[in-house]
Amino acid sequence: MSEEIEKKKPAPAKPKAKGKKDEAQDTLWSRRDFFSLAGWGAFMASLGLSSLYFLRLLFPRVLFEPSPKFKAGNPEDYTVGEVSTKWVGDQRVWVVRDEEKLYAILARCTHLGCTPLWLKTEGKYKCPCHGSGFTMDGMNFEGPAPRPLERLKVEIGPDGQIVIDKSKKFLFEKGEWGKPGSFLRA
Repeated sequence: MSEEIEKKKPAPAKPKAKGKKDEAQDTLWSRRDFFSLAGWGAFMASLGLSSLYFLRLLFPRVLFEPSPKFKAGNPEDYTVGEVSTKWVGDQRVWVVRDEEKLYAILARCTHLGCTPLWLKTEGKYKCPCHGSGFTMDGMNFEGPAPRPLERLKVEIGPDGQIVIDKSKKFLFEKGEWGKPGSFLRA
């Protein structure tokens, strides 16, 4: 009987020589596992970035601009026959007072939009970019500027101060310099 048991026992297996397939199976990850995981990682990253971009759409970009209206002081603050350059730096506006009226001129050249300079000794506005010249009331007389400077809406506020509205412009070529709002009676 012992012979029969011995016959039924399988012979011990011979150790196999390791091939390339067996070496790949001994590593922690196969190439297929790595690229599968990398693909899912890329998919999840793109999904996350897409979600962030979508959330960004919920908060639109808004440009908060300052009010086009500003207070320019009292009419008595401006000397007759003078151009006030007080507001050129902050608001890009000149306030002019002559014998009859007070008006505001936008300090932007009608040629290419540069800021002209008020030359008190010469009594004119002179654009430093291309040499356009304007008289004290804003009429163009030299250089490439195609039209006079623009005047702005001027009114007296409830507190007695001058309120200048840069959103409303009066153009000479349309005959608007004489309209109400383009000047204040002195």
